Amino acid sequence: MSAALGWGALAASSLVIGALIALARPWPDVAVGLVLAFGAGALISAVSFDLAEEGVQLAGATAVGVGLAAGALTYFLADRALPKGDEGAALTLGAFLDGIPEQLVLGIGLAAGDGVSVGLLAAIFVSNLPEAIGSASGLHAPPRKIIALWVAVAAICTLATVAGFALADNVSPELQGAANGFAAGALLVMLIDSMIPEAQRKGGNAAGLVTVLGFAVAAGLTGIG
Repeated sequence: MSAALGWGALAASSLVIGALIALARPWPDVAVGLVLAFGAGALISAVSFDLAEEGVQLAGATAVGVGLAAGALTYFLADRALPKGDEGAALTLGAFLDGIPEQLVLGIGLAAGDGVSVGLLAAIFVSNLPEAIGSASGLHAPPRKIIALWVAVAAICTLATVAGFALADNVSPELQGAANGFAAGALLVMLIDSMIPEAQRKGGNAAGLVTVLGFAVAAGLTGIG
């Protein structure tokens, strides 16, 4: 259990680190846009390889498809309840809905004795940091409240790792696959509705190239043992 808590906290800490980096100094719009573009590429890689592909291998296409629909609808409906035009809040929501099932699966893997993949942890950092930087840069709130928000999100994600570890014996492969699909569905809607448009608007023509770079880096890290 202590291992799950430690690894979960390490993975989730990237969210707080990203928020601290964003608040350390003012960020030009172009820099925020390019960071978001890199993060979008990394998240597309995560959806493709860490979530959808692994989910299908584990539980089949049906379970992942159900999770995809549930995650997409959850993000879509929750995002509609946020203030209009608040891209920072939309990115925070995406990180929250992605982080819980992702770290739940991490805890399940630890309980199964699979160990922790260096590539998985690195990929989580690469995808979480831009989300947190972009969100914290766009949130209209005092810095103390922004940090408190991201600490809370990171704490909940850490507890999801512990919950996955504790419940591993009672979690079926189908549920794991659905959890992967849920995270993938929420991320895909967030990417198209919020992250990619904001990256292109602020980052300009270079956003597409930086997105490819983010995808390549995260895909490469996924292959590390």
